[in-house]
This record gives sequence, structure tokens and C-alpha cells, in this order.
Amino acid sequence: MLKYIFVTGGVCSGLGKGIAASSIGMLLKSAGYKVVIQKMDPYLNIDPGTMNPYQHGEVFVTHDGAETDLDLGHYERFIDEELSAISSISTGQIYRERSGDFLGKTIQIIPHITNAIKDSIRKCAKKSRVDILICEIGGTVGDIEGEPFLEAARQLHNEEGHHSVMFIHLVLLPYLRNSDELKTKPAQASVRELRRSGINADIILCRADEKIAKNHLEKIALFCDVSVAAVVPAPTVNSIYEVPVNFENYKITKLITKHLDLSYRKPNLKEWNRFIKKINSKLPVINIALVGKYMELKDAYLSVAESVKSAAYFNNFSANLVWINSDKLEADNKFAEKEWDKLKNAKGVIVMGGFGKRGIEGKIAVAKYARENKVPYLGICLGMQIAAIEFARNVLGLKNANSTEFDNKTTQPIIYLMPDQRGIYKKGGTMRLGDYDCILREGSKSFAAYRNKKIVERHRHRYEFNSAYEKKLEAKGMVVTGRNPRSGLCEILENINHPWFVGVQFHPEFKSQPLAPHPLFREFIKVCVK
Repeated sequence: MLKYIFVTGGVCSGLGKGIAASSIGMLLKSAGYKVVIQKMDPYLNIDPGTMNPYQHGEVFVTHDGAETDLDLGHYERFIDEELSAISSISTGQIYRERSGDFLGKTIQIIPHITNAIKDSIRKCAKKSRVDILICEIGGTVGDIEGEPFLEAARQLHNEEGHHSVMFIHLVLLPYLRNSDELKTKPAQASVRELRRSGINADIILCRADEKIAKNHLEKIALFCDVSVAAVVPAPTVNSIYEVPVNFENYKITKLITKHLDLSYRKPNLKEWNRFIKKINSKLPVINIALVGKYMELKDAYLSVAESVKSAAYFNNFSANLVWINSDKLEADNKFAEKEWDKLKNAKGVIVMGGFGKRGIEGKIAVAKYARENKVPYLGICLGMQIAAIEFARNVLGLKNANSTEFDNKTTQPIIYLMPDQRGIYKKGGTMRLGDYDCILREGSKSFAAYRNKKIVERHRHRYEFNSAYEKKLEAKGMVVTGRNPRSGLCEILENINHPWFVGVQFHPEFKSQPLAPHPLFREFIKVCVK
């Protein structure tokens, strides 16, 4: 029988429900259960694809082309499973009346919307053929838009039975410096708000930046009607990858399996503990520059950051991420000088993706610096396109070289709109998304990294390298080393006159894992170390 775990959050947003859900999934999988994780987002958007990165952070793309919340990246990294579109549901997807799904009925939140939510949950579990589905309900308990999801979870609990459904609630224990104490009252209020929805928490996870004393746990247990053993501390730790180990120290797997009437199996954390030991050891530090334009919210590049860290640990180094704002590099002032000084102190450069014209000239200047100074360079999506534009301008002498995304009247469109994208004006979900094949050129840096001729990578873009310029670039050393076998489109560009200069049209960060870093990140860091 399928088992369901709902993860909710209270007091405030940003507590780390995604990390909590991921950690629980990782522990259950390590105990031998087949697990899938689903995110329920209460916002009215269809998906995060058109949302501002400053508001929502990174858009994570699944193998089947769904644009999803960044938490799905955490899910995949922790449980090492590819998730699909069905693992990401929003209110915008649930409200389907205009498509005729509820034709002839007077639509109400209950039962029509709640039934649609339950259908999505059950469909995800059955399609994934798992033992346990973990469902994270986004937002904070008490938010008006989240109530239909809580009601659907309550109904599912009654329909499936007490031993088939459980609720794990994450709360904050704020610290008051003046009185030097943690306060449990907000957590109690949050659990009370959850009860107002007809849901009783089975396990309460307590987030805090300060040490949680036993009396705090006892007080929460007393007022929230759970056993002391079911109140689990979730303190701030050095790395997010320590969270599942911390949970297991409080026997959370045993608590979960007992409630769900499953046989307890001790999670096998041998490799994971070895990884954490490496994270907390005194490894030599290497500076890696991450160049982008959404620097105020680094979550916009979350998967890249995690990929670099994992690759550094694999190479027995600790990565110091040097965040470079490409906007600032374009100026002629002390702020630009400071940014360039940071860049020049890095052993390798990654130019990341993005949309729009802002900060582009700064990124082009970075590609020029890396090319001329033989600094290892990894260009991701837009970062590959930037490398092509820079090379065309400064090596081929095509001074007007540009992308039609930034200048639709350019006479030298090195990067241009894909033919199948022309005439498309609807923005949401219309790009080249998800998995596409790529054939690698033997003898290339990419082939040496993958050790395979055929690869599959995830995409999220609308513009492409213009093959009309391929021979000109290749004559000077910028070579297409990866190509889509069906369309012939360029997937990878490499500068063969450089120790390691690789630009990829896809997003390798979406397939990198903590214990198995992506080949390109792994080899990039290896070269930076040397």
C-alpha cells in the first residue's frame, strides 16, 4: 500500500522545507524504500518559468522539460532520482475550468479543487511506482492560498487511513538576544493553525540558529500533543548535506516507519557520512568565480553553486565561490575595479545563464579575460553564447557580432533565434526544454570528461549558435565539439588553443549530484586545481 508524508511549514517562510523533505527522502531511500517527492506550490502561476529570479530563485528543469521550483533540484540531489513534471504542481495548474475538465458543474474549492489536488498526488505516487510519496506543501500554514492543499491533505488522510498518511511540520524557534532565550510560542501557534485545518502534526521539526535545550522540546511536545521523541531539533548546520544525518541522530526514520506501519530498516549512510567528513575537514581552498547578473539573490544560481562545491570536494578541495556581478564590470569606477580584482584572484571562471541585455558586455569582457589569460572557463547556456560572441569580435574581427536577443538588427548574428522559435510570442513553457541528445567529438575536452560519445543533457533556452559562422570560428580554433544528432545544432564549443575553455548550450548543473559531480564540473575543477 502506498504511504504518504506531507511536509508543511509554519511561523515564516524560508525555513528549509525543501531540505527537510529531501533529507527525509534520502533517509528512506537509504533504508531501502522507493521514494518520490512532489512539490505543491500555492501560487497561481502555471510554473516558475516566467517568474523573476529575484523573487523565486532558480528555475529547475526536469528531464521531461518542466520548469519547476528550485526545491526539485534539492530533491534530485538528495535522493539521486530523476523527477518528472508530475512532481511539480501549482494552483495555476489545478484551476483548469477553461479547459473543460469540470464541464457542466458549478465549480467549488470543495470538492472539485481538492479532488483535483488529491488526483495529482495519487497520480504522482502511482506513476512513479514508489513505496512512499513525500509531498511538500509550499508557503506557510495560515496563508490563504495554501488552504485548499491542506484541506486536500486532510481528506487524503481520512481516505487512506492513519497508518498510510503522516504530517511533518517544520517550525521556527526564534532567539531573543535581549533575554538570551529561544521562544517556543510561535511554534505552538503554528501547530494550532495547522490544527485549524483539521491536521495534527505527527512529527515537529524545530529550526533554530541557537542550541535547543531539552526543556524546549518538552514544552513543544506538551502544548502540541506529540511525544517528546517526535519533536526533532533542526539546528543550523555547516552544510545542508548534514541535515539528514542530524535527523537520523534523533531516530526520525524509526519514527516514520513506526507511524506508517512499515518495517524499520537502518539507513545506509556510509558514503554520505564519508562525504560530510570531507566537507568538514580542512581541505585546501580554491577560488572559483561565478559570473552572473542576479547576484543579490544567489538562489538564482543554486544548482551551479552546489555543482561547483561537489566537484571541488571530489577533487579534495573546498570551493570558495567568488560571486561576480557582470553589471558592475561594465562601469568605469572603483566598484568595477573591485569586481575585477575579485575575478583575477580566481583560479577558474564560470559564466552562467540568464535572459536579457543587462550585464552582457560585462560577461563578454570576462570571456575575453579568460581566453587571453588562459584561465579555465566554463560557459553555461548564455555563457557559451557569450564565448562565441567574444571570439567573433576579438579574434575574427567581426566587431558587430552579437545575439539577436540583445540586438535584433545586428548585421553579424553569431547567436540567433532558433527557427522553431520564430513566430512564438507566448513566453511560458515555449523554449527548448528538457533532455536532448548530443554527440561528442572524440579527442575533445568534453569527450575526455564524459568518456562517452553520446550524452543526454537538459536544456532551457530560446537562442542558438548560428552555424553559418561555424567554419570561420573553427579556422581560428573555436570548434564545435558537441552536436545534436537530429538538428545538427551546436551543443558544445571549445577553444582548442586554450588549456580548458568549454561552453555548453545545456545546463549540466541540473544533473550533478553531491556524491557524483557532473563530468564537466569535475574536470573543470581538476584543471583549476592544476
